[in-house]
Amino acid sequence: MEGAVRDRDSSVLTECTAALRAVGRYVALVLARVEERVSANGKIDPALVNRYQHQAHGLAWLATYEAALRALLGWAERLTAERPLREIEHLILVSGFAEYIAQIGGGIPMSQVETIRPADFGLEDAAAACLADPACRALIAAGGNEARLGIARLLGEGAVADRALGDELLEMMADQFSRFVEDKVAPHAHQWHLDNAYIPMDVVRAMAGMGVFGLTVPEEFGGSGLGKLAMCLVSEELSRGYIGVGSLGTRSEIAAELIRLGGTEAQKEHYLPRLASGEILPTAVFTEPNVGSDLASLRTRAVRATNKAGEPVWRVTGNKTWITHGARSDLMTLLVRTDPSQTGYRGLSMLLAEKPRGDDANPFPAPGMSGSEIAVLGYRGMKEYEIAFEDFEVPENALLGGVEGQGFKQLMETFESARIQTAARAVGVAQNALELGLAYAADRIQFGEPIAAFPRIAGKLGWMAAEMMIARQLSYVAAREKDEGKRCDIDAGMAKLLAARVAWTNADNALQIHGGNGFALEYPISRVLCDARILNIFEGAAEIQAQVIARGLLGRGNR
Repeated sequence: MEGAVRDRDSSVLTECTAALRAVGRYVALVLARVEERVSANGKIDPALVNRYQHQAHGLAWLATYEAALRALLGWAERLTAERPLREIEHLILVSGFAEYIAQIGGGIPMSQVETIRPADFGLEDAAAACLADPACRALIAAGGNEARLGIARLLGEGAVADRALGDELLEMMADQFSRFVEDKVAPHAHQWHLDNAYIPMDVVRAMAGMGVFGLTVPEEFGGSGLGKLAMCLVSEELSRGYIGVGSLGTRSEIAAELIRLGGTEAQKEHYLPRLASGEILPTAVFTEPNVGSDLASLRTRAVRATNKAGEPVWRVTGNKTWITHGARSDLMTLLVRTDPSQTGYRGLSMLLAEKPRGDDANPFPAPGMSGSEIAVLGYRGMKEYEIAFEDFEVPENALLGGVEGQGFKQLMETFESARIQTAARAVGVAQNALELGLAYAADRIQFGEPIAAFPRIAGKLGWMAAEMMIARQLSYVAAREKDEGKRCDIDAGMAKLLAARVAWTNADNALQIHGGNGFALEYPISRVLCDARILNIFEGAAEIQAQVIARGLLGRGNR
């Protein structure tokens, strides 16, 4: 019996490898066609990239699908190196390849109203040739709706697909944080959301005790010294319970990364141990009204001055918005313009600005600071704020790295990690949506049987599980590359782009499975839908993310 299963595994892995080659040939043709359209005088022209943005972003999505299938195949190969694939793993593999190949040949949804099709590149014949490849045809035939129904059936029986981490420590960590979520987070998350309440400090202290805030901080500074793959696992599990809890850990990750990579030795020694222990809760203060992703237009000013005691300080004046956990934080990583004579990204600097913790009654009890909460649909638990600075004083030595004009560069060095984190959080939200949909479908009786028995419901559940695994494995690829010291900006962007879409579609499908009850605030899926929606926006909106990926892919040969 095991021999037959291994033969099956060998056959399907061979088909997937051949299908990937066919997909790769098509993506290469698309890349060449788009480069032809957006080039002038032998170079990529940014104005033409914008003019043909639909095609450029379509290239980004196509390349993301290719990378996702490669990640899924890598997952299956790691599993088969140790043992035969379980039935659920086999079905996820063929279902993932079948659906993505079909979309590559027919149309990939970039959003609810935008689809990129072969005709948009003038490559209908090339796409048809990809679909006609024998391996692609075989996988599409094997991975259709029956495969999805099989996945749903196995999920209902309690089957679980292995994440293929290949590391006993990581497996233990995943189990530990899963138990924490089930005990301390999941039973309370929906009420926190309904009450628009902060994540309780006893939960924050428990997270600190488990090492969440110092996960990737070097051991010499009091952290665990683990890598981004460990961070992915923790973020995923915490976000499965509640995205606010998962995101709380990333606040410290971003601040610690900024200081570890760009800070002076004194700044590292002072802040990293306190961030790792949870003594200091940080917040990122970058975004401004009417600026968003266009950080080159940032206006908040910091000028050199002296305080009443005659000590040198920076005086900050300006407005910031969408500041997560702004009131209850102790430290702001504050992006400001220190040289107004420099335009664009030049002249931007990062300040490590300390502040007292506030509360709902007095969110910003510091001279020179004021602000108010922004009411939001979801992603609660830390709360969002707009902040006004008027001659807010920051010590002169708070300049990150001690050198002006490095703020944008310092921020860019953290974006790979931030996007990998966001992908992991999205996977956690997608997992939560799947679990809620699966449980409701098993319990809800209509026409004398659970609605999970109806093919349209089961098909949704099966695909939710398959695509979630694809997004998970793509995020792990980016994390592993980061841990190996490789440049992974494109891979991190792809992981974030895809995982955010998967979180939203899983939440939307799970709410559909709930029917009218899903629209009721008392059901947790209503929260998960709201939480999932933000993932396509922060850390680079999906459109910005596709633009970054496209620019990374285009013109590689003439750089």
